[in-house]
Amino acid sequence: MGTSNHSILNVGDWVKGETREGELIIGYVESFTLIEEVVNIKVVTSDNPEVVGKTVQLVTKHVKILPNSQVTNKEQVRFLIDLALSTGDEDWFLELSAKLKAMNQLVEGATR
Repeated sequence: MGTSNHSILNVGDWVKGETREGELIIGYVESFTLIEEVVNIKVVTSDNPEVVGKTVQLVTKHVKILPNSQVTNKEQVRFLIDLALSTGDEDWFLELSAKLKAMNQLVEGATR
């Protein structure tokens, strides 16, 4: 990510990146500094299990924002609920739980 892309980086964005050691990580932005071009990422998954759950610092040019995924089925929602629980994101958990409930009600209504 170059300097011109900093304005699109926000706290909470899901990103992927590579550490100086070559480890691939996926996580979300906890904070960043535009002047130092550094982003703090809470690692959710990595090819190095030792960094999962930790916060790592990467230079912004080594970070790419992940596109928003369109959740289409209950299994995807359940997976994201587990992820929201593991990251402690209560708002996201509540949003996903409501989505799952609405999906269940839709299915129940269609089978009556």
